[in-house]
Amino acid sequence: MTFLITGFFVLLLSGFTALFTGKGGRAAAFPAIAGTLSCLLLSSGICLDSIINGKSFNFSFPMALPSANFAIGIDPLSAFFLLPLLFLSSLCAIYGSEYMKNPNGRHDSRASWFFFCMLVTGMTLVVIARNGILFLIAWELMTLSSFFLVTHENEKKEVRKAGWIYLVASHVGVAFIFAIFAILGSGNSTLDFADLATVKSGTVTASLIFIFAIIGFGSKAGFIPLHIWLPEAHPAAPGPVSALMSGIMIKLGIYGILRSLTFLGEPPLWWGVTFIAIGASSGILGIVFALACHNIKRLLAYSSIENIGIISLGMGLGLAGISCDEPFIAILAFAGALLHILNHCVFKGLLFLGAGAVIHETGTGDMDKLGGLMKKMPFTGACFMTGSAAISGLPPFNGFLGEFLIFLAAFYGITSVSLPLSFCSVAVIASLALIGGLAMACFSKAFGAMFLGEARSDKTSHVADPGIPMLMPMAILSMLCLAIGFSGPTISIWLSGTVSQVSGYEMSACGTGLRIASLPLLSITVFSSLLIIIGSFLYSLKRALPRAEVETKAPTWDFGYAKYVPRIQYTSSSLTSPITGLFSAFLKTKFKRPSTSEIFPGKNSFSSETPDFWQEYMFAPFVRLLKMFSAFLIRSESGRIHVFILYMIITILILLIWNFFK
Repeated sequence: MTFLITGFFVLLLSGFTALFTGKGGRAAAFPAIAGTLSCLLLSSGICLDSIINGKSFNFSFPMALPSANFAIGIDPLSAFFLLPLLFLSSLCAIYGSEYMKNPNGRHDSRASWFFFCMLVTGMTLVVIARNGILFLIAWELMTLSSFFLVTHENEKKEVRKAGWIYLVASHVGVAFIFAIFAILGSGNSTLDFADLATVKSGTVTASLIFIFAIIGFGSKAGFIPLHIWLPEAHPAAPGPVSALMSGIMIKLGIYGILRSLTFLGEPPLWWGVTFIAIGASSGILGIVFALACHNIKRLLAYSSIENIGIISLGMGLGLAGISCDEPFIAILAFAGALLHILNHCVFKGLLFLGAGAVIHETGTGDMDKLGGLMKKMPFTGACFMTGSAAISGLPPFNGFLGEFLIFLAAFYGITSVSLPLSFCSVAVIASLALIGGLAMACFSKAFGAMFLGEARSDKTSHVADPGIPMLMPMAILSMLCLAIGFSGPTISIWLSGTVSQVSGYEMSACGTGLRIASLPLLSITVFSSLLIIIGSFLYSLKRALPRAEVETKAPTWDFGYAKYVPRIQYTSSSLTSPITGLFSAFLKTKFKRPSTSEIFPGKNSFSSETPDFWQEYMFAPFVRLLKMFSAFLIRSESGRIHVFILYMIITILILLIWNFFK
């Protein structure tokens, strides 16, 4: 624990050090890079020991706060989240040293790097906290620091709006998290996790905590319809911050749910069904809204909701397996969910960094203004293509592993003697299959619209791959997408300790189940490797063979127009319109159609916009109603004492009547 504590305080001090560096440039980034890397190196030993061997380590000393101790610890669940957290944070810090340098002096980068370090510190403390008060302090530190990072370009109105939506949504979630600890800690002198008694399963208290966990932690994870902050905040934040928030911060919502489940005893079946329903709706609708997006970062934000849905499907099937006494199915499902958490951290971090590089060089994230970037940004394009293949679940990339284990658990679940579990398994398979197909269409669109074809505007006229500090993190994450994919059978077995803690089964039983699952996984990995080797050999052979020196010239197919211009290429929305049209009832896309009433129409345009269904039709009316009520209260504020006395009398009468009829 000594190394972990040392790394934590080095990380904390690095943020304050950044405040005293030179204004602008890269100097402020160096303390953040040093702090995150130091914490990663100092913590990796104890984390790996905990993950592989299932060990737990704890440390505590009292704090001058009621019910609070500085109680921290590492167990397999904490270690599983902490390692990718620090690893991705280090890469984002290196990437940000180039991305967030400020030659124009518009923003003071020292403040941004201070909040970056506080964000990483807060997330680290959330994972290792073993006291309810300390957990809430860490959660608030994480929320506030990420708010200031989201509003980095606060001179823009849309950025300020996104920041406030995020802050309000986060604090609504905090209220429910506070209620969870208040219920669990009732009657205890401290809120240390070790002192919190496990709530008896099947009770109203357990169900209430479960619902509060879904709302409180689910608002951070991005469950639909609690997701409204996510597609607003991610496009507003700088590229490395978006990568960190999507890659790991929203997963801490999943961590909070998993940690809460350890206090709740054996789950009833409806808990698993609830998670499967949340996962199916979030996964399918998340990727459908991503298909309708024009902005690449907004697309990636909705895609994060989709992947949270996949994780929820695995968790739901795991809970259903426990309640139906099918340990093998539960072990595979939880292992698939955990693997997808790890893999999403890698490929979604890569995709956001790739999108950030495009925006950094072109100045826009609007895919309809891009095109042909593969010729000018080949390295960025290759990395983005790798991430696109991984997120689409194609073997041998890492995104395939978690989904395969969830599929495998569901296929075993269909043959279960438990009829409810069989129905749950069918729902999981159908949802995963639909999500996978839509994800492939979505990222074919994203990669094609940005990197293929020809430039649709002058935004791409003088662009190139960014500098090495931005390219190196993308290269590392790209290699990891393949490395984790090829080593999937081994990595899945290493998860036995974490799966044991989440599912409640013995570590040896989890290890046995994962070894059985690793055999088909190994077969697919070997087959995929052979395909890559054969494909590489054939490509090399084709390149080596002599080609006839015949040059032919022909005009590009011009779509029937008299003169070809790049603007008549398919746009990002037209590429996927046959699919999005099937979901028009949810998308509610608004079209601005060209007017052709004139005999010789002049300059005209066509555009489409897809607002967030829940924000537009659920939360916006509620906010308007709240504003009207607030305005009424302000108008009723007369400042006269007899009016206040009247309000008090009315309130007392209502309470007396309530008490009489109760």
